Amino acid sequence: MIELLHEWLIAPFDYGFMRRAAVAGLALSLAAPPMGVFLMLRGMSLIGDAMAHAILPGVALGFLLAGFSLPAMSLGGVLSGLLVAMLAGSVSQMTGHREDSAMASFFLISLAAGVMLVSLGGSSVDLTHVLFGSILAVNTTALLLIAAISSVIVLTLALIFRALVVECLDPLFLRGQGMQGGLVHGVFLGLVVLNLTAGFQTLGTLMAVGLMMLPATTARFWSKRLEGLIGIAVLLALVASTGGLLLSYHLSIPSGPAIILLAGVGYALSALFGRHHSLLAKLRRHATPLGSPEPH
Repeated sequence: MIELLHEWLIAPFDYGFMRRAAVAGLALSLAAPPMGVFLMLRGMSLIGDAMAHAILPGVALGFLLAGFSLPAMSLGGVLSGLLVAMLAGSVSQMTGHREDSAMASFFLISLAAGVMLVSLGGSSVDLTHVLFGSILAVNTTALLLIAAISSVIVLTLALIFRALVVECLDPLFLRGQGMQGGLVHGVFLGLVVLNLTAGFQTLGTLMAVGLMMLPATTARFWSKRLEGLIGIAVLLALVASTGGLLLSYHLSIPSGPAIILLAGVGYALSALFGRHHSLLAKLRRHATPLGSPEPH
């Protein structure tokens, strides 16, 4: 039994590429889920997906200019994502349209432009790598960049945490304290862009948002408190990233989809059996007589 557990859980990490992939997954799992929790609380869950595609033109341009240079592609992705966020906010302010509708429009334009740029300068293999990533191909340079970006995100989030919480709950109170809600919102969107830029090398631009949003939405079935949501989301992301890598190794399946699908399985099980808002919770509530305390 012990030998079987060692073969399945420990032995795969004897390889350097598996260790690098695991550390990259750890870094992303610490930084991405808290961002997803705040996106969910702010009603911006789909904007995270739109921003994931907004970085694609910059990543593609960096690829055309420097090949598979992660620093160049990451810099292009950050600049592209920030530009799209600024354009969407400007269009929303000038026209009065909702920011999410403007973001959706720019998301479609960015996706088409990014795919076109990669297709013009590379092969279908290059396009697949940019769109879907390859966490098993993470080298030392990519790992250091991912770890550095994740560290910046966690530290910045810690610095603006209280202001971000207040801005979610009561923006008027935040302005009354002399702080600009727009500044907090802008910094937050910048962190989202950085997070997605760190994730595209491992999961690709199409799935980088998965490790951000799936653990966050899953955590809502288990906790109603902010600290509980963040803690559970991080734990779920760690399990999904490590478990997905192991499944990928043993079953010879793509690593990125394995990670996201494992997170999706966690979401489905939580929707059925979670403590709050799940199917089981609703059945228990209907089965509890009026006036009786709810079961815990």
